[in-house]
Order: sequence, then C-alpha cells, then structure tokens
Amino acid sequence: MNEKRDIDLIDELRAQPAELPWLEFKKNNVDPDGIGKRCSALSNLARLEGRDCGFMLWGIDDTSHEVVGTNFDPASFRVGNQEFQLWLAQRLQPSVAFSFRTVAHPDGRVVILEVPAATSAPVGFNNIAYIRIGSATPKLADYPERYIKLIKCLRPYTWEHGIARRYASGDEVLDLLDYAQYFRLIRHPLPDNRAGIFEHLEADGLISRDVGEKWNITHLGAILFATRLDRFDASLARKAVRLVVYDGKNRAETVTHRLDGHKGYAAGFEGLVDYINGLIPRNEHIGIALRVAQPLFPELAVRELVANALIHQDMTVTGAGPQIEIFEDRMEITNPGRPLVQAERMIDLPPRSRNEALASLMRRMGFCEEQGSGLDKVIAQVELYQLPPPLFREGANSMQVILYGPRKFADMTPDERVRACYQHAVLKLLSGERMKNATLCERFGIDPKNASQASVIIRKALEEGIIKVADADHPRAGYVPGWA
Repeated sequence: MNEKRDIDLIDELRAQPAELPWLEFKKNNVDPDGIGKRCSALSNLARLEGRDCGFMLWGIDDTSHEVVGTNFDPASFRVGNQEFQLWLAQRLQPSVAFSFRTVAHPDGRVVILEVPAATSAPVGFNNIAYIRIGSATPKLADYPERYIKLIKCLRPYTWEHGIARRYASGDEVLDLLDYAQYFRLIRHPLPDNRAGIFEHLEADGLISRDVGEKWNITHLGAILFATRLDRFDASLARKAVRLVVYDGKNRAETVTHRLDGHKGYAAGFEGLVDYINGLIPRNEHIGIALRVAQPLFPELAVRELVANALIHQDMTVTGAGPQIEIFEDRMEITNPGRPLVQAERMIDLPPRSRNEALASLMRRMGFCEEQGSGLDKVIAQVELYQLPPPLFREGANSMQVILYGPRKFADMTPDERVRACYQHAVLKLLSGERMKNATLCERFGIDPKNASQASVIIRKALEEGIIKVADADHPRAGYVPGWA
C-alpha cells in the first residue's frame, strides 16, 4: 500500500468533525475482544452508511484528532500463544479481508485498521453481530430496525466497482484511460477542461474519488477504456481478448494469425471486429452479372457474439478471458463462466448479466442490443445465409458459441437439422408467427417438391419434445417451441 496515500487518508479522517459510525480513534487501547466487536460494528455500519470500508486508527486523540502516536504493534501482538491477526480472522464471520497498516505519519506513529463493508451477511464476532451507537458497541440483534435496514443494504460483490488502480493523479488517469474514445462513443463533445472530463468519468463509474485529491480507476473503467490492460495488475491484463486463426479445421493446424488484445473492450471493440472480419475467409457467389465475395460468417452475427462474450463473462474467474478462434469451417467464441440462462433459452429469454454496469454502458455506446441479447439477430442472419445452426455449449466453467460456415443441407448432421428446426421455431414465435413445413423448407433451401425432408426433421423435433403443435385441435396451425 502507498504510504503517501495512507498519510493523506489519516489526515482526511482526522478532518472529520467527530467520530462517525464507521470511524473510531484510539490511543493505545488493544483489548482483543473490543477490537473484534468493533471490527463487526465498523463493517456493518460501513454498509449501512454506504461506505466501502470502516476504519479504526490508533495514535489519534479522539477529542482533538491530533496525532499523538501509539506503541500498538499489530504484527507482534499476541493473544495467548496465537498471533493476534490470525486469532481475529478466525472469529469474524463471514470472513472479512481486514488489514492493519503501520504508518510513519510526520506527526507520529499511527496504526490503521481498515475493515471492508459487509457484503453477503452481517459480520459477526464470535457469532454475534455488532453495531455502534455513539461510543457504545451493542449487539445488532437488540436493534431490529437497524438489522432490517442492514439486510436491505447488503449486496453481493460487484466486480465492476472494484478498484483497478488506487491513488492515481489526474495526469495518470488521463494517461491510463482512453477518455477521448469514451466521449466519442457516448456521443458527447470532449469537455474543454479537466474538471468536466473527470465529472463525466466519475458519473459513469469509471473512476471514483480517493484521498489527497487523487482518483481510483475502477475495474469498469479499466476493462472498457484502458489504453493498455497490461499497465494494470495481471488479473485484469488476462481479461484481454485473445484471437487465434488456424489454417485448417483443428488446433493441430498452423496458426496463421494471433492477436493478444491490449486495449479496453470499448476502446478496442470496433478495431477488433474489423480485424476479425478482415480475416474471415470469403466465398465467391456468382450473381446475374458479377462475382460477389461474401464472408464465411455474417458480419452482424460476429459483432453480436463477440459483444455478448465480453459482456456476459464471469469476471471473477481468474487467469482467463474471452477467446476467439477461427477455423476453416467455423468460428468458436469462448468466455469464462457458466451462463446465467440455459443455453437452449438464450435466444428468447432476456439476458442476465453478472456485469450490469458494463452491459448498460456497452448498450448505451451501441455495441449491443438495448433490448434482448441480440441472439435473435444472430439466428436471423444465420437463416438468411442458410448456414448450419450455431451451437451454444456450456462447459464446466465457460460458455462457448460455435458459428459454422456454409454447408449444404445434405451435409448437415441430423442433430444440426433438429437444432436448426428448434431455433427457427423460436425465431418465428418471437416474430408473432408459427413455424410450418413451408417456412422450414425455406430456412434450409429445400425445394418444396421435397417437403417431406422437412417433415422428417419436424417429426424428430416433436419426438425430442423441443417443439410442439401450436394448437392440438388444428394440427396445420404450425409449431412452437416446446416451452411455449
């Protein structure tokens, strides 16, 4: 931790007019049980007060707030034969990542105890949760109105709000984040002064105020607008997009192109999609008078699938980021984390994202659909190109979408034909229509004279229960997905 920041933090806390529910000053009081109870109270009150952390400072006079110094040494302090910090950690439930820091303040030695705000449940000491009321530390259970309020305030950890770079100067923020691209993407004129720039970045949660007139860059700010992700810590740098292109149909073939992205997702998205589309093989189709080169995969489908992989990944999965692999006959897009929606329902159900702030800002900037997941557009493009149906596949801790290149109906597998039938039924339902034998023939490019081929596929899909007759009393009314 930066000691200059800790000195600024101490001075900012001392400047408070009095002790606060989340802030307490001590001289040399080192009663272990008392510290444990206050850890519980500070964590719970920090959440109630909307703070990220609570603090206890030794070496500060609690009346004048002057630095008086302390001889408390948390590193050497013991309870019985056990190190104090280990003793304390074992008695706080749920586990809290508190930290003690000894600071050589210009006016004397100060010890800071920083306690993160409660997240999933009230924090207890020896299985009892505490709060602070004035200078007292009573049990939370004795104040049911405060307990109810705390439960309402508790929220799960939100990755986007975490800090990627702490205590950064204004110049560092402007150097680390592509703020010009941010204003271009939100379609707002670039302010003519730094205060205006920081005001917008802060309003969108890309930065937050730190002590000493410094700034914190949030995970959201870094992952979207970093000029280089590798200028942040390794866990964030590993979230960069990786692109690999193979000269063949499997990973044993020669790698012709490899790109390890280094920009934030929003800052580099347009360039990434353009680069991918430039690498995609093209097929020549002969029109009435001209040869027309068409990409193997629809460009709109590529854009939507890449955006979905970035937005809906599980950011807490360490050592992994989105990966795009292009083969001779398909494209595989993989992102960390199992999906929050069943794979077979991704087309029709509204998306559920772990990264709501990221998804909201990406939608605002036009990278993905405002309503829905955009996957219905992907399916529509696939059908327009009469491609094999995309495959949505869940892994143990990942999600993968496979987009296939052109293949004749005769070359599609039975499973692909049935999957295409289901996706076609979903698309028709979303359009307020119903799938019929004729529409399925059109989707596959089957000559109406051979409509029996579509009938075989429909019969198989009915047997598997993934589609059903729309109206049992009128079998010719068409078909809908099995869950409709």
